[in-house]
Amino acid sequence: MYTLGINAAYHDSAAALIHDGVVVAAAEEERFTRIKHGKRPVPFSTWQLPYAAIDFCLATAGIELRDVDRIAYSYDPSLLDVDAVDGQLVLPLQPSAHAPAGQDPWHPLFVASVVNAPRQLAGGAPHHLQRRFRGLHYEDVAARWEFVEHHLAHEASAFLAAPFEQCAVLTMDGRGERATTSFGAFDGRDYQRLRQVDLPDSLGLLYEDVTRHLGFLHSSDEYKVMALASFGRPTLLEAFREIVRVAADGRYTVRRERLADLLGAPRERGAPFEARHHDIAHSLQKVLEETVLQMVGWLRRESGMRQLAMAGGVALNCVLNARVRDRSAFDEVWVQPAAGDAGTALGAALWVDYRERGGVRNWSMQHAYLGPEYDDAEIENFLRWSKLPYHRLDDVASTAAALLADGLVLGWFQGRMEFGPRALGARSILASPIDPTMQARLNEIKDREDFRPVAPVVAEERAAHWFAREARRIEPATPLHSPFMLFVYDVPPEQAGRIPAVTHFDGTARVQTVNARQNALLHRLLVAFEQRTGVPVLINTSFNTRGEPIVCSPRDAVECFWTSPLDALVIGSFLLSKASGGAAQRAGTGSQRGES
Repeated sequence: MYTLGINAAYHDSAAALIHDGVVVAAAEEERFTRIKHGKRPVPFSTWQLPYAAIDFCLATAGIELRDVDRIAYSYDPSLLDVDAVDGQLVLPLQPSAHAPAGQDPWHPLFVASVVNAPRQLAGGAPHHLQRRFRGLHYEDVAARWEFVEHHLAHEASAFLAAPFEQCAVLTMDGRGERATTSFGAFDGRDYQRLRQVDLPDSLGLLYEDVTRHLGFLHSSDEYKVMALASFGRPTLLEAFREIVRVAADGRYTVRRERLADLLGAPRERGAPFEARHHDIAHSLQKVLEETVLQMVGWLRRESGMRQLAMAGGVALNCVLNARVRDRSAFDEVWVQPAAGDAGTALGAALWVDYRERGGVRNWSMQHAYLGPEYDDAEIENFLRWSKLPYHRLDDVASTAAALLADGLVLGWFQGRMEFGPRALGARSILASPIDPTMQARLNEIKDREDFRPVAPVVAEERAAHWFAREARRIEPATPLHSPFMLFVYDVPPEQAGRIPAVTHFDGTARVQTVNARQNALLHRLLVAFEQRTGVPVLINTSFNTRGEPIVCSPRDAVECFWTSPLDALVIGSFLLSKASGGAAQRAGTGSQRGES
């Protein structure tokens, strides 16, 4: 049975395809359209279906839309009934004061777009993609279509993908149809929602408000506020505690109307940061952590579960996740790597597939490499067509390790692309963490704010020698497992001086571990780099520049490489270099190809 999952609500539209419980493919639409987060300037087109992502999923399976048995859309417009919440008009039908006309996901046309999504899928595919969409009329699509509640899709993306047989489930985001937070328990067969918090109370919307106040983009720049927080002091802690109140039963309230008086004048985008901006971010982050720890304390007691799975955009806050991991009563915490709205395409498909096949699980998410891939023949054909000089490498890992040890910054394009917002070694920029100036250099290359840290990737079997959990140092013999870069770890003082570029101001790092089963080539690269330098750690940041999505195709990679100050590009088995005379010769690569 094939089940297609679609997210086209709010932002980060995406598609995922499941075949008998196993994920075949998943990707965000932005990777194909090159429009970051799907936020188009054309009015109302934000909610267009992710046709390119759907086409990719179908092509990966070698099927057409008519071969799909079920279609799951991660938003249920029936829950927007005006009489559903104490007879009051549900908040998502009210236009937002913060969004320009025509781009507001709470505009009434949003609801019309969702309701008519089956008809759009049946007849709205762009001309160049229609081949795989032909053969189904509206009635055919409607018969296979199911609207799945937004938070149920988040929940399913957690408990049906997590490596747990049973678990408690916590989802937190800005908004769904009504819910903003949900608590649940999965017993290995059935899922039960234990409680939910509804609009207008929302931790996600509070974080969005403060993100906007600090001069960033809401719904996409919250991670910048998290990074900024480490530079501040808790001067507004009590004020934020008055805004966010948590009850003993896990529920909370948020008085967002008080923010304007509390925060003062907003920062203009691009203006310098002041100490008060750092303090706002710090105080907000601390109250978020306190609130969620109280919530998960109730969930642990109520569910009786020892493992916790999390999803929703708030769960992309890796500092918060580390606090839950280290300070809650749960033994293990797993976070969906596509925790934001893109992940609801996966969750909706997993849920419908699981239910239709009688509640049988035969897959868990061991890696996020679910997107497009290009073999060497496709890559070399493009390089030849582009008339670019390149070298074929005899040993990709060894050559790349030599270049990185030499201080070069590499674009790294290998295998299937990652699903979710993190670059995990398929579409990455890699560099050495040994040079203390490398963090500033990378921020300049990517045109990022100078306060933003860069993350380390480390060979899993060596990770516990270099990073530690808060307040309880992991024994060096115990592997540290963090494959999705969703938790921070302490950098012990004896190691921080050896990898200064990935050690943040507060002495932590957002760690990704990798083993040979997940990504054999990246693991070989880390081993080869350690052989040269004694350090099994590299900087791993996303292969893109400011305002652009992560690169997807060879064309994207080459364009980003030649329009940024990157030193070299390792793409498949090929090397492109800007160095005079060729960095390839210094690294001992194979023969030269292409134009010279």
